[in-house]
Amino acid sequence: MTASTAPAPDFSIVVPVFDEGGAAPALAREIAAAFAGENHEIIFIDDASRDDTKALLVALKAEIPQLRVLSHRKNSGQSRAVRSGVLAARAPIVITLDGDGQNDPADAPRLARALAAAAPEVALIGGERVKRQDSSAKRWASKLGNGVRKRLLRDTANDTGCGLKAFRREAFLRLPYFDHIHRYLPALMIREGYQVDFQPVNHRHRESGVSKYTNFGRLKASVSDLLGVMWLQSRLRNPLGVDEA
Repeated sequence: MTASTAPAPDFSIVVPVFDEGGAAPALAREIAAAFAGENHEIIFIDDASRDDTKALLVALKAEIPQLRVLSHRKNSGQSRAVRSGVLAARAPIVITLDGDGQNDPADAPRLARALAAAAPEVALIGGERVKRQDSSAKRWASKLGNGVRKRLLRDTANDTGCGLKAFRREAFLRLPYFDHIHRYLPALMIREGYQVDFQPVNHRHRESGVSKYTNFGRLKASVSDLLGVMWLQSRLRNPLGVDEA
């Protein structure tokens, strides 16, 4: 039975990876263990890695039958990899994790089940990292960026940079796509008329590889992204629902 003919899963776990050969296999095993007993699929999207990430994941499919491996032909960034995974996902609820292993897969089923039990208007439950295992400079930059974004966008999120999120696939596909959209999902969900919620999650040290972002790189992208999302909010006209006569 192929992925296209198998019964649809309840949860799709989507993980974007780029040059994460040292972390991806162990992370896939952790996700499979965390969701054992749940009807789920695991989708890793290799964003044109230059190392052995894709080969290691493909080899792991024999051990984890619910694992699917997608690959970009050209490196296109984390947001595009997430979107490719969501488009391929077959479950109504999608859970995303960062591919570096710093998000704890043990927290993912809790967010997924909470969203499944929530009212339909709740479209996203995001993780908020506690006891972050990052450098002091990275924590300071994140705190500053989150504070500015939360004040300007009023998205109620204390930690929108956390990669661990559970959201409704249909709601995500209603959002306007742009690069770095993964950092603005709460604000965009609220703009679309949905509700969002947050839960504390664990955060771990990076055990292998290197971060693909720098504080300056994040700041440079964040300024234009923030202005763009503010513009989208200013152009909102919400009909508060559609009724068929």
